[in-house]
Amino acid sequence: MTSQPDRRNLRRAAFAAGAALAVVAVAGAAPGAGAAPQAAKPGVPQLKLIAASKSVTLDRWNWEGEPPGVFLDLGTYVQVENAPLEFKVTRKSYRTPVVAQQILRDGTKVKTKTLPAGLVQDFSGLPGFLEVSVKDAAGKEVVATKGNFCPNNASGRVRPDAPATSHYPQSCPTNPFTLGSVWGVEKGWAANSSTVDYDEPVDLPAGEYTAQVAVAKKYRDLFGIPDERPTIKVTVREQSDGEGGGGAGLRSSSSAHGDHTAHASGGHGAGHHYGPRGADAPTPPALSHALEDRGLAHHLGDGAGHTDGSRIAPALKANAKAPTGRASVPANVPKPDLRSLPAWDIAVTDGEDGDVAGKDYLAFSANVWNAGPAPLVVDGFRSPGEDLMDAYQYFYDADGKQVGYTPTGTMEWDPRVGHEHWHFTDFASYRLLSEDQSKEVRSGKEAFCLANTDAVDYTVKNANWHPYNTDLSTACGEQNSISVREVLDVGSGDTYTQYRPGQSFDITDLPNGTYHIQVIANPANRLQETDLKNNVSLRKVVLGGTPGARTVSVPPVGLIDAP
Repeated sequence: MTSQPDRRNLRRAAFAAGAALAVVAVAGAAPGAGAAPQAAKPGVPQLKLIAASKSVTLDRWNWEGEPPGVFLDLGTYVQVENAPLEFKVTRKSYRTPVVAQQILRDGTKVKTKTLPAGLVQDFSGLPGFLEVSVKDAAGKEVVATKGNFCPNNASGRVRPDAPATSHYPQSCPTNPFTLGSVWGVEKGWAANSSTVDYDEPVDLPAGEYTAQVAVAKKYRDLFGIPDERPTIKVTVREQSDGEGGGGAGLRSSSSAHGDHTAHASGGHGAGHHYGPRGADAPTPPALSHALEDRGLAHHLGDGAGHTDGSRIAPALKANAKAPTGRASVPANVPKPDLRSLPAWDIAVTDGEDGDVAGKDYLAFSANVWNAGPAPLVVDGFRSPGEDLMDAYQYFYDADGKQVGYTPTGTMEWDPRVGHEHWHFTDFASYRLLSEDQSKEVRSGKEAFCLANTDAVDYTVKNANWHPYNTDLSTACGEQNSISVREVLDVGSGDTYTQYRPGQSFDITDLPNGTYHIQVIANPANRLQETDLKNNVSLRKVVLGGTPGARTVSVPPVGLIDAP
């Protein structure tokens, strides 16, 4: 079944349209007004909190079966002048804390400033950056909340002489096993500072309110931000099933495809779990405004024009025909380095829409990523009338010129609903191993459509901060395709969620005890890499419970407690 958005995704999409308008408002409201102060120090960014509008209208969602709530997108931005705002965020291993450094650029000079230890704990942004107070018409405070700031959130220019485009990534990673990230805002730009917790909306009844927004003192002191507190008039209007402009259209779309609700880990009976990629659907993380601001976040899943929200990319094109002549892999040519992340999002399910009575399945998410220094480029070529494509891996020199190729297995058309595209058959495999790793249960998932769904480490050499193919509809071809090109770019990974029978592990007859989920990149070693010794990861799980009510507990990996 094609993965479709749950109601939270629909609300994100409706919220996205507002974010897009807010960006335009910032860009249009202040042409020439954001010139850098004369006393600014060279290479040091000057930050200022601004509001795109003096008033906003927010919808209070009231859908059957869900608590009502409002997402506080107040349209506030962090304006950057004098120099770019840039951060490099890394961790050496999963046993060491995250380290965030501010990068200060003054022409050809580059300095680094390490942020206080413990301030940044993951890769999603600066925690507790924004402080929001909402008061009702009588002046009583009804909401007091804090929000994170992802500098990569939707941005807009605040003056016409600012750089035309931003070279920084479009979102802050939320994968629990991210290793490195880059955050940034160009000089003369402003980044949306509003952060929305989609799992915990604020419950504000319909009515009129006043919101005041401020940057937390620790960040004002750290970055020299003036203590300016924009005030925004807030109108909350009631929305329910089938009501409201943009929400209504999205709501009717949801009705056509069914209601997807979350499934609690460790047992049955709490509804179905539609993981972050369903069958082969693009991963919808906690989408930043940059991924939402085109209003397409509801187009999740496969099909023409469907995307993860970042863009609708043109189709990746394979070479016009299969290569001829002798295959060769030049000795010194740059190659990809495929690595696997530990499994996460682990839960016991009943198999979802492929339920088999009395069966228990262990579901999980897995990611294989490319540490570079070269992208993985695989073309498939189909002989007329054949069901398989012959696959070839291509190699390029430092100037981007193709200098070699080698056969690397096959691609097959997957006709199942929720897939319906070409899968590369030699990318990864999953196994459930016994505690001593002597016995295994193999997942039925052995073929993949490659897409750059997750930014795993954008600090590695040659990392591409703007990967070309971020969605499956442009990366994996149609049934009548004669050739396809699939690419895994440097720094990015491809996440698959295994929540379907035949992909998840059948644990019905397995005794309780300790096991390991094994994720293997390039299992047959058919792909040429710089290193074949880092392709395997293990994640310990402990099975318990009784048949029909099995449970799973997942110990942390170092400091990463992500079941």
